[in-house]
Amino acid sequence: MTAIEAFAPGPRRLLTRLRALMAAREDAQERLDHLVRLIAQETGADVCSIYLARRGGSLELCATHGLKQEAVHNTRLQPGEGLVGLVARQARPLAVSDAPAHPAFSYRPETGEEPFKSFIGVPILRGGRLVGVLTSQTATSRDVGDDEIETLQTVAMILAEIVASGDIISAEELAGLDVRPTKAERFQGGAFSPGLAMGVAVVHEPHVTSLQLIADDPESEEARLETAIANLRRSVDQMLDSGRVPFGGPTRDVIEAYRMFAHDRGWLNQLRDAVRQGLTAEAAVERVRNEHRARLMQARDANFRERLHDLEDLANRLLRHLDGESSTARPLPENAILIARSIGPAELLDYDRTRLKGVALEEGSQSSHAVIVAKALGIPLVGTVEGALDRVEEGDPVIVDGEFGLLHIRPSEDVTETYRERTEALTKRRAIFEQLREAPSVTADGKAFELHLNIGLLIELTRLAETGAAGIGLFRTEFQFMVSDTLPRLDEQAELYRAVVNASNGHPVVFRTLDLGGDKVTNYAPSTREPNPALGWRAIRMGLDRPGLLRYQLRSLIHAAGEKPLKVLFPMIAAPWEFRAAKEMLLKEVEYFRRRGRTVPEKVEAGLMLETPGMAWAIEQILPEVDFVSVGANDLMQYFYAADRQNARVSDRYDVLAPAALQLLKSIRDACARHTVPISICGELAGRPLEACVLMALGYDRMSMAAGSIGPVKRALTALDAGKLGTWLASHMAGDLPSLRGSLLDAGSAAGLAVEAVDNPGALRV
Repeated sequence: MTAIEAFAPGPRRLLTRLRALMAAREDAQERLDHLVRLIAQETGADVCSIYLARRGGSLELCATHGLKQEAVHNTRLQPGEGLVGLVARQARPLAVSDAPAHPAFSYRPETGEEPFKSFIGVPILRGGRLVGVLTSQTATSRDVGDDEIETLQTVAMILAEIVASGDIISAEELAGLDVRPTKAERFQGGAFSPGLAMGVAVVHEPHVTSLQLIADDPESEEARLETAIANLRRSVDQMLDSGRVPFGGPTRDVIEAYRMFAHDRGWLNQLRDAVRQGLTAEAAVERVRNEHRARLMQARDANFRERLHDLEDLANRLLRHLDGESSTARPLPENAILIARSIGPAELLDYDRTRLKGVALEEGSQSSHAVIVAKALGIPLVGTVEGALDRVEEGDPVIVDGEFGLLHIRPSEDVTETYRERTEALTKRRAIFEQLREAPSVTADGKAFELHLNIGLLIELTRLAETGAAGIGLFRTEFQFMVSDTLPRLDEQAELYRAVVNASNGHPVVFRTLDLGGDKVTNYAPSTREPNPALGWRAIRMGLDRPGLLRYQLRSLIHAAGEKPLKVLFPMIAAPWEFRAAKEMLLKEVEYFRRRGRTVPEKVEAGLMLETPGMAWAIEQILPEVDFVSVGANDLMQYFYAADRQNARVSDRYDVLAPAALQLLKSIRDACARHTVPISICGELAGRPLEACVLMALGYDRMSMAAGSIGPVKRALTALDAGKLGTWLASHMAGDLPSLRGSLLDAGSAAGLAVEAVDNPGALRV
């Protein structure tokens, strides 16, 4: 007996009858009434009801078998009301043996549901969004089996598709949806990747929609699923083993995560179970995807929700294998603007980068993998523009404003003209930056400076030549760890670091050791909920408490460097002893290689990342033992002001150009000068023209920043009279002004500043 034959016939028979119902010619309400009656008959329930979501979040009783018919279209539950509202809010099934005794029970006398005890409710989900709730009730109190819930979930999945497609009832008739407007629309979202793009909308369709939901032959359908899974695994393995140049496709660490997902037994068993219930393979993938999405979107952990996007990316690839396709990307028009609910990093990389000019997402976050890739490629991206997909049509003119987090759909001529002028101005500025790329990095009064890149992906290394940067001032190593389900092996880490060293073409590279913890967590390290993660167990604290993790990474870095110089930067050092312990660990690993006759770097340098006020005041104690210092301005300023830079209520409250903050930065720079220890500064502070000029005047002649900041900062610094600005600062830093920003802008050339330094003088978020 096969697994299919052993499976209970109930769900299969129900699906067969559903297919016959869908083929019948009836009006909308008759079809809904027949549907609930059919489900009740096949499941043995006394009551079966369908509630559909309306605008505003309420749920309307649209069909019932067993409750009073006069309640249909008259009973509306407010968001979260009753057991039905609880199912909708949690987006997961609920089974209750005695419904009236449940604390969430809401009595509606017009429905006549008092006699009924047991209750099963399952969400009707489409694309992870709630369409409605399907319920089943009996007059007797009883325990509910998993098979019953599974059957209703399968029916709910089919119901979601046929309601959305209009096969049962039109969207206007029951869902209360507006006819798609043609007027101009403006969405305010998050500015996740900077830049400006004007073009035409391309709606991202990550998977093929299957018109058939119920399988004709479940055994052959299961065979189709197994073949697609095997092809999926093979394609992922080929991506990893092809030796493809890293710049041409998804980074290896992301694809390694996909390979782990593709072998996940729990996910695959859910797919197989859904097919054995009578769904097509495509419908099974959709059902499992919706269940995962609805549950995981409730998670508070942003990294956990980001893993969902990676899992959806894999599900999309499986659907394309079922359909005989291999890529989500389709030919793009010129100046394409991608509009999507969410998108995985590999999906984004599938598109033609010469035609893709911008991205707008209904979801997303600053730390999502797609955003990281978009930044690396210099593609403007706005996120959290909820509802955009409901308002946009393929081919609509759209504008993505990555500076202010705006999406314009079908913009008016006035808005279009304004953005056209901005685009022309930006084009002219980029041409100026291109000319500056090979120009000497020297201020107007003859002081040399160096501008380096902050990166975390291999694909970002192309920006080294594009910008003319002096090197990699900060390579963030944690991304490889964040996208893996298990700790990356030593050879995998070394492969990545070696690729970075080789691709840098002799430019210096500073590798920052793992800065995990806080808002950056992994699946394999225990995630402890802390009241203040930014001040908690993270970065070097985690590395020293788990020395095996840090030693493993240091060994990989030494192995990758070979005979070339190696610069290692330890983050979040708060006390001298922490740096000493980390450096000792590094030197022990070098000696480990040397004792075994293995190649060691010609020079190993240990750097201290200064991000805490405590370390700033203790810097003199440790400088004789430090090879170089890198000031992490973002964290240093948020700790200095006790102001969370992710909290909009306080992030703009304080200015980094306040006298006290500048005095702190100058004291650090002066201490390093006394000990002849090289110092650099990285972060948003260094990447803004006005702030960069102030830093240069304070003596910071080595700065590290995002690729997009190199051109504007170099333009401002080459026009700067650093000596004059230094004199001006010395005479004003002792004052009691809350900020020197206004005075600097007023002084302008009198303080040695050129107009290039004040093009965008807005206050920096700390």
